[in-house]
Amino acid sequence: MPKATSSGSLVYSTDAGRMCPACRRPVAACTCAAARAPATPVGDGIARIRRETGGRGGKTVTVVIGLALAAPALLALCKRLKAACGTGGTVRDGVLELQGDHRDAVSALLAKEGIRSKLAGGRRPGVRGAAAR
Repeated sequence: MPKATSSGSLVYSTDAGRMCPACRRPVAACTCAAARAPATPVGDGIARIRRETGGRGGKTVTVVIGLALAAPALLALCKRLKAACGTGGTVRDGVLELQGDHRDAVSALLAKEGIRSKLAGGRRPGVRGAAAR
C-alpha cells in the first residue's frame, strides 16, 4: 500500500518507485523537474581557497568555495584538481574539499583554468605577519 503524506500526495509506489509530489508522476518521468532544478550559484566571480582543520580530527583540508559552476562541471573540476594534487577529495554542497594543504597548487591550477581565485582564511605556515614583527 502506498504511503501518503499529511497533505495526501503520493510519495512512493511499489509499481513506479519514488513519486514527484508536485506532478504526481514517477521521478524518472517528472514533468516539473526542470522547474525545480537548482540554479547555478552566483558569486562575485572569485573562488576562495582556504585551509581548514576544525571538526576533521586534526586533519588538514583545502576548501574551495565560491565557484559559480553547475554540478557536473564542479565534479569534473574536482577530478582534475585531485589528479593534479595527487590526493583525495569530494564536492559537498557546491564546495570542493581536497585532503591536505594544497592551496598554492590549487590556486595555480585554477588560474590555468581561467578561474580567478584568492587565498583566504588565515596566514600561511612559516610566514610572519605584521603583528609578529
